[in-house]
Amino acid sequence: MRSAAAEAEALSGSPHRALSNTMGETGGDVNSNLLIPSSTGEPELDLAVWQWLRWDKNPKTKAQIETLLRNGKNKELRERLCCRMSFGTAGLRSAMGAGFSCINDLTIIQTSQGMYHYLERSFPDLKKRGLVIGYDTRGQVTSNSSSIRFAKLSAAVFLSRGVPVQLFSRYVPTPFVPYAVQKLGAVAGVMVTASHNRKEDNGFKVYWENGAQITSPHDKEILKCIEQHAEPWDESWQENLPDSSPLARDPLEEITRSYMEELQSLCFHRHINMKTPLKFVHSSFHGVGHDYVQGAFRVFGFSPPIPVPEQKDPDPDFSTVKCPNPEEGECVLELSLRLAEKEGARVVVATDPDADRLAVAELQDMGRWKVFTGNELAALLGWWMFYCWDKSCPDRSDVRDVCMLATTVSSSILRAIANKEGFHFEETLPGFKWIGNRVKSLLDEGKTVVFAFEESIGFMCGTSVPDKDGVSAAVVVAEMAAFLDSNNVTMEQQLESLYETYGYHISKTSYFLCYDPATIRRIFERLRNYNGPKRYPEFCGPYGILHVRDVTTGYDSSQLNKKSVLPVSKSSQMVTFSFQNGCVATLRTSGTEPKIKYYAEMCGTPGQGEKSFLEEELKKVIDALVENFLEPSRNGLICRCV
Repeated sequence: MRSAAAEAEALSGSPHRALSNTMGETGGDVNSNLLIPSSTGEPELDLAVWQWLRWDKNPKTKAQIETLLRNGKNKELRERLCCRMSFGTAGLRSAMGAGFSCINDLTIIQTSQGMYHYLERSFPDLKKRGLVIGYDTRGQVTSNSSSIRFAKLSAAVFLSRGVPVQLFSRYVPTPFVPYAVQKLGAVAGVMVTASHNRKEDNGFKVYWENGAQITSPHDKEILKCIEQHAEPWDESWQENLPDSSPLARDPLEEITRSYMEELQSLCFHRHINMKTPLKFVHSSFHGVGHDYVQGAFRVFGFSPPIPVPEQKDPDPDFSTVKCPNPEEGECVLELSLRLAEKEGARVVVATDPDADRLAVAELQDMGRWKVFTGNELAALLGWWMFYCWDKSCPDRSDVRDVCMLATTVSSSILRAIANKEGFHFEETLPGFKWIGNRVKSLLDEGKTVVFAFEESIGFMCGTSVPDKDGVSAAVVVAEMAAFLDSNNVTMEQQLESLYETYGYHISKTSYFLCYDPATIRRIFERLRNYNGPKRYPEFCGPYGILHVRDVTTGYDSSQLNKKSVLPVSKSSQMVTFSFQNGCVATLRTSGTEPKIKYYAEMCGTPGQGEKSFLEEELKKVIDALVENFLEPSRNGLICRCV
């Protein structure tokens, strides 16, 4: 394929002829009445339009670009066509629609072709081992824009080149893909999902042969291959090829059975589960989780959880919630909580639409519901997983080989527990791609990893899945709750006991929406040049700053060489401030949504009743952080929905 510059030069002589001929050849009657301008006035845009109309075989997305072109909507054309999606959290995520910056048939095919070329280069046995492809329930099949269609097109790319594909015949939780990659010995996996994003979005998530989400250099190399092989092959459009190819196989039954069998290794008190008077309510948030959570509860000996009927079955419109993200708390759990009250259930578990995250609520005295934060639930799960390990290894001879992990923006409660109990704790950069890959390294070193988490309600119990898994976490929480209930203790009471033993860890996480990348860059560049060039702030309002760590640039003032111990991550913004009063606060951008997030935590001393002081001090620091560093009013930031 010619370079963009060469194509643009060729087109600039007579764009009208190039565009008209291209559409006449590929567009059929759809284009016959279009009034095509001689040029948009921008050679780069002319090239992008020409490429799109020549390559796209989906009449609906092609018509979107034709309409924009006909109406002279150059700005929107540039936004859609002149930039390509980049890998965020181990994959691509964007709105479904026409354009190289969106998720659609053409970009799914281009991504799959690029991935094929990179895998062919990386694995000589690619055509023996193949890959795994799964999908969620997003989009509408009738609109030619759905997860299952994208999954089948991706499969067609690989099948057309003689690569075996394990394509699930039915929607599955995201954790099933990395699990299947390991179980089936595949070289990679793809999950078509946008997790808990808005209904208009979709995504393409990639896993490597170790079952972990891809990190650099794989993401960058795949992008290079996409750009080098952007023109779609004719065979790539054969959506129905997976239905007839002898190289296509459905792993659903085998993987579901194997996953549930391995799940039993996390069950330690089946006799309690079978007798517990506790009732559980489960919401699958209009996604894939219902059948799989029901199955997991049966494996553990529980009666099935009561499903929220309005949210039990897949619904790509997420019709009962403002946003399909259980992390938002009580405002999106309303149907679950009301059903639990009606049914006499004391515990609610809610999986997000692709079932890799888990929210939990517990009914307290006087009818109050406690919705646990990700950090609080991790404290409970970390304690529980170590407690279960400890009971199975009473001599503790290899406690130093037991490991737990958390991302650096998550609570440090596991570090406090590790310091007292003697096991090993590590922190990683935000995102389970970092946790998953580090877990695999620790396992290769002969270590035992029992738990890992990120504060955004992502939990990994055991190591069958080197990724967050809402299905296994839901049933592990249920067993923990049943065990505590058999001792007349609630989960909230146990959490309080943990804080008294290991010190209060009071944390707060929230975010602001920002749809302007330039504003985000300006906010963070201001922090890096706060009191002059390359000088970070020394105060935030009245609060003195002891150290600053900037993993975007690799700077850490707490280190003798001023270099961050954590890997540099230039693709996102993340700055951490350690305050003189002990607070640690981080500002970072989301890898999947237009958000600036903040994370802040105050840690107390074990045995000291200083909770109210820590809470008050934390609130003051956060207020100063938002007012002085984010300046929401000045920067047009939108506060989170709860």
